[in-house]
Amino acid sequence: MTIGFRDFSWTPAHARRPTLARIDLRIAAGERVLVVGPSGSGKSTLLHAVAGALGTTILGEATGSVDAVGRLGMVTQNPSSSVVADRIGRDVAFGPENLGLPRKEIWRRVDAALEAVDLRYGHDHLTSALSGGERHRLALAGALALEPELLLLDEPTSMLDAGLGDDVRRAVLDVVGDRTLVVVEHRFERWLDVVDRVVALDGGRIVFDGSVGEFRVASVPEALWMPGRPAPDPTVIPAELVTPVEPARIVARGMAVDQVTRTLRGTVRTRAVADLTVTLDPATITALVGPSGAGKSSALLALAGLLDPVAGSVEPPPDVGWSPQDPEIGFVATSVRREIEATPQALGREVDTEALLEAVGLAGRGDEHPYRLSGGEQRRLALAAAVAHRPGLLAMDEPTVGQDRDTWALVAGWMVSAARAGTTVVAATHDPDVPRHRELRLSHGRAVR
Repeated sequence: MTIGFRDFSWTPAHARRPTLARIDLRIAAGERVLVVGPSGSGKSTLLHAVAGALGTTILGEATGSVDAVGRLGMVTQNPSSSVVADRIGRDVAFGPENLGLPRKEIWRRVDAALEAVDLRYGHDHLTSALSGGERHRLALAGALALEPELLLLDEPTSMLDAGLGDDVRRAVLDVVGDRTLVVVEHRFERWLDVVDRVVALDGGRIVFDGSVGEFRVASVPEALWMPGRPAPDPTVIPAELVTPVEPARIVARGMAVDQVTRTLRGTVRTRAVADLTVTLDPATITALVGPSGAGKSSALLALAGLLDPVAGSVEPPPDVGWSPQDPEIGFVATSVRREIEATPQALGREVDTEALLEAVGLAGRGDEHPYRLSGGEQRRLALAAAVAHRPGLLAMDEPTVGQDRDTWALVAGWMVSAARAGTTVVAATHDPDVPRHRELRLSHGRAVR
């Protein structure tokens, strides 16, 4: 399956500038292409253009043309948006069913796809009981089950630990074979040895298009996570933006947390965290680490007082700022500026909105709708909204996903500066470079050494 862009530009509805500008690009059938670029450079939009989503599910104005004819499978940056059923078997079967395949072939593909992404639950396992990383693998299984001529992947390994990320890459390559593959990734080193070509975007334009060898020595944007480049130093955030109104000390004793799912078939409880005892002190950063599905997000929610434990106890913080794994679920306003101001206004606190926008790399974007931002930009908006009222506890779920080197430094800078100013910071993360004073490793919901 070939892809052809001819002088293609795309400007989202109500946006001041195009997301993609004058794109000319041809991808041959069977080619494997890696698309890279700074946060907000148009990478995801490029994939949506290939999928035919621009102008249909995503409103805006297009000029030029995009040609891509054939069966395609796509995994978006937000895996939750791809879930279509309450059970994982039915979810993966959705695509093959729409192809009109025989029942036996449908379930053969479902089982093969679930095994390929190492999602080894039964067909009736609830999709709502999956972690963020597991939902990412579920979305990939759904795409693989289509056995597409073209596979489009947007940050397919960004929310997975290193070992599982490598396993997913191998699964993709096993299934793709000689089909066309286009991958978008910020931490892209694991893909360089298996693609034929790299396309780099910056500001919505193609700034590099060539072989992997040429890319390794090319002059590319400094924001790219090129192999061998260490993580940048965290940006220093002004103390007046991060000093908590009231410090928080979180104490959990024997805490247990259940995931509760209510369906037409009844209520299902899944133990996500078991017998967790931990103290989080002011002026510290604690990283919750462990494999996908270990219970990190559930533990984070309970420690923040956003989820009641079913056993044990946790002393909830007097004031919390929460940056969720899926930033869209927390948005409450129709503009970036109003999103940042919502909580401070509700609490009667002052906020320097323009300084916050500058400090999260969104200067000049205050009037835009949060849904018009890229995935990485949405995460930084969620961070700004979480810290705007200067909480005593900052709880962050995968805060550095979708960030280039420059914006990673901003996110890490908020964590370090907030802790230095007395905030209690806790983050669930797979990112080994995220700054921390201590680690709390979870496995199957339990703390392990």
